[in-house]
Amino acid sequence: MTAAGTAVPLPEVPAALAALAALHHGEPAVADTVLDDALTGDQGGPVARPRLLLLRAWTAMHRGRPGLARAAIGEATAGGQGFTPRDELLWHALEVGLARRADDTPGLVRAWRRARTAVLHVAVDLYSLLPLGELAVASARLHESDRLEPYLAEAWALLARLGDPPLWSVPLHWSAVQAAILADRPRDLAPHAEALVHAAGHSHLAAVLAAAGRAWVSVLGGRVEAATVESAAHALASVGLIWDGARLAGHAAARAAEPKDMTRLLACARNLHPDRGADPVDGTGRPPPAAPAAAAVDQTGLSAREREVARHVLDGKTYREIGTAMFISPRTAEHHIGRIRRRLGIRTRAELLTRLRLALDSESPQGQ
Repeated sequence: MTAAGTAVPLPEVPAALAALAALHHGEPAVADTVLDDALTGDQGGPVARPRLLLLRAWTAMHRGRPGLARAAIGEATAGGQGFTPRDELLWHALEVGLARRADDTPGLVRAWRRARTAVLHVAVDLYSLLPLGELAVASARLHESDRLEPYLAEAWALLARLGDPPLWSVPLHWSAVQAAILADRPRDLAPHAEALVHAAGHSHLAAVLAAAGRAWVSVLGGRVEAATVESAAHALASVGLIWDGARLAGHAAARAAEPKDMTRLLACARNLHPDRGADPVDGTGRPPPAAPAAAAVDQTGLSAREREVARHVLDGKTYREIGTAMFISPRTAEHHIGRIRRRLGIRTRAELLTRLRLALDSESPQGQ
């Protein structure tokens, strides 16, 4: 279709279907290659281009490249011709996913509100399972799972009619595991964990996710085996779930009894976790050069790292919760907050919250 340069009506552009299959199989690099070739060859013409770009953004998000993801979203939305309902859902699910991975709670709330409206206009099919899975995790974090339950029930019913095919069902089972962890509902987790174990014999992705699920359950139960967690985290990264792997290692570090295990797991989380929003958009894969120390503090009086800490403080998080979110130790989080207090001349917690709110408001565009 690319070589012929023709555009014909199809339920899905071939490159998009191939990319979806690759993503569901845990091979985002293959999805990237297929999408790049299709975009270069103008497969499907201008009508198909926004969807191909949104799928490219999805692969970038899962490969830990938020800058590339946002660049692809920007290109997809630049034409101004509007999206089909399913692409509207994909777009808003991307915004939800990027905000969740950046631990941007206000951004997540805004994106979730748009996404829960978009889902009303989409018929559930195999091609909408990835965005539905992302929204399932976000809704659990925001304690609004009930809003998505009818659509997830429809998705599970569709998969059941098809015999629960691993290619399409495994990623949704993983999203359900993550949602159950966030909602602290171990009973909801069990059937999806069992499904992953059952599928592990004929799906490499299912085997990786089943092992990661066992590691999560062990961590939540207070049993942290650093080598097992580290292996599971790297395996998640190998199938395109870099952020999930970093999050597993970070949570395990926060619960590790031995300081050496905490240090090891924090290092694992930092090595896996992308520098949010700072990845290059030229495709080189090289990190950007570090900013000079003198330029690190902006007009708010805070460095980028301190502003990130400030957002967590305003969300009411403890030192331990800040450490888990940022993949640093609770002691390091405490040091950051102490440095903010000294730099801004703050003595009381009330004054701290007021000053941080003013500082972060000053960096937000009008109307947001």
